[in-house]
Amino acid sequence: MTRIPFTQVDAFAHAPFTGNPAAVMPLERWLDDAVLQGIAQENNLAETAFTVKLPEGAGADYELRWFTPAVEVALCGHATLASGHVLMGHAPDIRFRTRKAGDLIVSRSGSGYALDLPAWEMAPAARADIAALMGGPAPEAMHWREGGYALLVYADEAAVRALSPDFPALAKLGDLLIIATAPGSETDVVSRAFAPGAGIDEDPVTGSAHCLLTPYWAARLGRERFTAYQASRRGGYVGCQLAGDRAVLTGQCRTVIEGGYLL
Repeated sequence: MTRIPFTQVDAFAHAPFTGNPAAVMPLERWLDDAVLQGIAQENNLAETAFTVKLPEGAGADYELRWFTPAVEVALCGHATLASGHVLMGHAPDIRFRTRKAGDLIVSRSGSGYALDLPAWEMAPAARADIAALMGGPAPEAMHWREGGYALLVYADEAAVRALSPDFPALAKLGDLLIIATAPGSETDVVSRAFAPGAGIDEDPVTGSAHCLLTPYWAARLGRERFTAYQASRRGGYVGCQLAGDRAVLTGQCRTVIEGGYLL
């Protein structure tokens, strides 16, 4: 039998039982995708991050992949932050090579970490099929990015918090990340994120959502830095900065479980 280390980390966590749990599992080599998907299903967390150390001179430290209980995803921010927390050691930063999102860097920032992600622009779009299933008032604006990202902008935080989406119906629309956002009351921005088509009805704190929220709100607020809160049941705070074509997110991590798989 082979033992695979397992660490569960709450990413973007400001207190116990907050943030988004992720499993981080360093591998010596890549296993079959069916095995990786089976492990992620067994973990039953929003994401399981798998890493393989790269050789010296590769230009990055680790290759990184992410799986939900149902599918492999192209980008997961919170599990990248958690992977940096587990693997960085005493280094000031760590670079991950990914298959669809380029190289991602996690670096130390005060008592937490900074995560360098792509900043994604969106185009205005009317998706009445999505809006009708969100279980709340009509959004003031909608935006869309190819690849399955929808941003719904509401009038205020109360409207976002009161949403009660029809998850089975939304799941039938496919693998979409649906982000609801509004001006915040205690932070500049508030949001919630839903991905029922990927097996995650509501994600606790979503790094990839802030790839879209950062350029949108930077333009709307007229400044490059702002504070954000994802108002899931667990909740989590995210510092956001637009740096050219990058979204730099800051937050804290907490290790909550350590162990291993025997395969």
